Amino acid sequence: MKGFIEEFKAFAVKGNVIDLAVAVVIGAAFGKIVSSLVTNIITPFIGLLMGGIDFTGLEYTIGDEAITYGVFIQSIVDFIIVAMVIFLVVKAINKAQNLGKEEEEEKEKKPTEPAEDIKLLREIRDILKK
Repeated sequence: MKGFIEEFKAFAVKGNVIDLAVAVVIGAAFGKIVSSLVTNIITPFIGLLMGGIDFTGLEYTIGDEAITYGVFIQSIVDFIIVAMVIFLVVKAINKAQNLGKEEEEEKEKKPTEPAEDIKLLREIRDILKK
């Protein structure tokens, strides 16, 4: 039992577990921001473009019970919008991160001017070839 506790302790304080916990907390906070963006800005804008379509009122009544399939359809639409917004944000972040890498790669690809002694040796070589 003592070995199990030590093993669990080593696992729990590893950097990966702590990083994962931080990512979950930040992800939850980011999810609230994205949900607010979608609910308060993007969905109303799309509603204006589509003529104010709202699926939440769609339902099918059987006896005294109502099947509110419109809420389900609206949830799917909301999910697609949230997924698109998150995709665009992640794409922008990746592009910003890769921008610095591309500049470094371009610098590495550019041929550097040879040193003066190399130039001199090449001139001597070329003269001796004649």
